[in-house]
Amino acid sequence: MTGKLYGVGLGPGDPELLTLKALRILTSVPVIAWPAPEEGDSFARSIAAGHLPGGQVEIAIRVPMRVERFPAQEIYDRAAEEIAAHLDAGRDVAVLCEGDPFFYGSFMYLFERLAGHHETEIVPGVSSIMAAGAASGRPLSARNDVLTVIPGPLPDDEIAARIDASGAVAIMKVGRHFNRLRALIEKMNLTAQAVYAERVTLAGERVMPLAEVSGDTAPYFSIILIYKGAESWAKPAAQAEAQT
Repeated sequence: MTGKLYGVGLGPGDPELLTLKALRILTSVPVIAWPAPEEGDSFARSIAAGHLPGGQVEIAIRVPMRVERFPAQEIYDRAAEEIAAHLDAGRDVAVLCEGDPFFYGSFMYLFERLAGHHETEIVPGVSSIMAAGAASGRPLSARNDVLTVIPGPLPDDEIAARIDASGAVAIMKVGRHFNRLRALIEKMNLTAQAVYAERVTLAGERVMPLAEVSGDTAPYFSIILIYKGAESWAKPAAQAEAQT
């Protein structure tokens, strides 16, 4: 009998947003693996840390954040081999995934290397898009609105075309593209309908109208939401009072 591979979605950051299924798996598997930068702590592991029972074998997958893909590919190759050795020995392995494993998740690179030879289960997690919509106090979309998810690094003309074709938009991977994206949204006369959210569900969470954001860059964990069904966005009174 071989072990089972789990891709476990942890949600956007708040440890209370783990699903009951994710919690059960995290506390029962003998081996966990988690992504991390070359140096520093793992965000994924920090979400799960308070729920881990201790005594588990831990595999750190440290990936350099570079444009070149070759170093990352080699690291995923090595990580897959290490995980496969545990699976072949009959030990279940849970790979910790920020958000959802199959929504812009790095778990996909391990999945394509391991799923063909080992039993695998994906445990979905709360998406940062859903968390940002909840924090904004405004619907993401309604009725027959089309909600489109757009990666921020796409060219302006492609982003504009997709925004035009949609009733609601979530722009991911904002980061260093923030100033360009803000200018594009202003050009399309949609700033009043746009919400900016960063570090949603974490201690440093900020949610505000896009027009009120200062600076030219944004953190990696940031999102812009546009809902054309709203004339403008303002923080609900209950939230505004809680922050004063």
